[in-house]
Amino acid sequence: MPVMSIVSCKIMQDEIVWLLTNDPEINKLIIVENENISEFTEKLNEQHISYEITPSEKIPYALEGYDENKLTVIVNLLKLGLHAVPKKLKSEVYQNIREMIPFSSGLLIFYGLCGNVLGNVEEDFCLEKDGCIVRILRDDERIVDDCIGATVGGGANYLKLLKTHSKEPAFFFTPMYAQSWREILNIDKLHSDPEKAFKMAKMVNDLAGYSRVAKVNTGLTYVKDIDEKIKEYAKLFGYSTFEVSGTQEIFEKCYLSIKKEIVSNV
Repeated sequence: MPVMSIVSCKIMQDEIVWLLTNDPEINKLIIVENENISEFTEKLNEQHISYEITPSEKIPYALEGYDENKLTVIVNLLKLGLHAVPKKLKSEVYQNIREMIPFSSGLLIFYGLCGNVLGNVEEDFCLEKDGCIVRILRDDERIVDDCIGATVGGGANYLKLLKTHSKEPAFFFTPMYAQSWREILNIDKLHSDPEKAFKMAKMVNDLAGYSRVAKVNTGLTYVKDIDEKIKEYAKLFGYSTFEVSGTQEIFEKCYLSIKKEIVSNV
């Protein structure tokens, strides 16, 4: 059967929910069991999307007996914050790709360059001859920089935003970033003293020149109370807020492109 696998940072789960919700051709959806999927499955439940949760080692068995002419999608969400240590990010992503290739017709990586550590992922896993296509998120010209670059429509749009707001640099918050900033900064995990943790984070932000938070309006509403979450962050760090437009264009284009490649190879 054609099997499209997705390896993604947890930060882009909303975009995946949107794609799955809007693809009537999916016959079977499998979620790789790990500690990163609780929010994701709650959102799938809200959209009335059926799925199975399966440990990675048992997925080949879960794929047995299904119509090979119908599409199966497998989603593997990786934890937040891997980008803080580039070598670890690359190691984790590559290891998960290796584990999923044997049962995948194609594999779409929901990451960007992320410090350029994933810039060669397609070349490193150039396995078309072995039956598995590996692709990463791209705009019309190149691999996107990161999750924000993908959400605002690609490298050119991202660069334009950064230049436009260069005099007053800003953090760009997607809905999931607004939901997860404490987890991304490891506020609760690494510090027994939250107040001290906030002060350290603010010192780093101030050194980088940040003074504002930009809400990236993606049009997706799976995360509740986004504005309140952004205001909480802005108040804690003494920042002002503003809004920029986001889009699902790159996610949709890359998803449909690899899906077309997979189906044509069946």
